[in-house]
Amino acid sequence: MANERDNRAHGRRRRKVCQFCVDRCRSIDYKDTARLRRFMSDRSKILPRRTTGVCAPHQRQLMTAIKRARQIALLPYVTD
Repeated sequence: MANERDNRAHGRRRRKVCQFCVDRCRSIDYKDTARLRRFMSDRSKILPRRTTGVCAPHQRQLMTAIKRARQIALLPYVTD
């Protein structure tokens, strides 16, 4: 109990877990726009790994899926 309080006081946070690894996702579908939007900012920028907690292999798949969805106009490049 006291140890947890000390960690928060010094700015150490709990490590985020990759949502795709938890769901045991083998590949990320570019047609699942609702899920892809969670990994984009309000200005339609792809959020970094340190913000979302996604592991490196899934971050690469996520970037490719978002870019494919943008090309066929399922997701916007920018928002006004």
